[in-house]
Amino acid sequence: MGMLKEFKAFAVRGNVMDMAVGIIIGAAFGKIVSSLVADMVMPPLGLLLGGIDFSAFSLVLKAAEGDVPAVTLNYGLFIQSLVDFLIIAFAVFMMIKGVNKLHRKREETPPAPPAPSPEETLLTEIRDILKQQG
Repeated sequence: MGMLKEFKAFAVRGNVMDMAVGIIIGAAFGKIVSSLVADMVMPPLGLLLGGIDFSAFSLVLKAAEGDVPAVTLNYGLFIQSLVDFLIIAFAVFMMIKGVNKLHRKREETPPAPPAPSPEETLLTEIRDILKQQG
């Protein structure tokens, strides 16, 4: 029974729940970015480059024979995946940059008060002497 309690304590710990939410949102974000790249970025880019469909770029390694499909190296899909990665990496970079900026603002401590001037030090000493005499 001890292991079950230990697992329950681990599973409901805040960090684990935060990580689970992050993974789920990250997966959904990845799908959105993939759709953005495949459906919104690559078609206009292909059109600008003369009507090129990047997803159709492939190198045939072995031609199709009967019912056996061709063996291809789909480098056009790789280019799309690379653009997906770059967009996701940039978004994560911007998010981390924002979080770090918030942490730096929280960690900043107010500056230490400036050291007293020589005049202030002298006046403080005079005051202390007068208190001792009077």
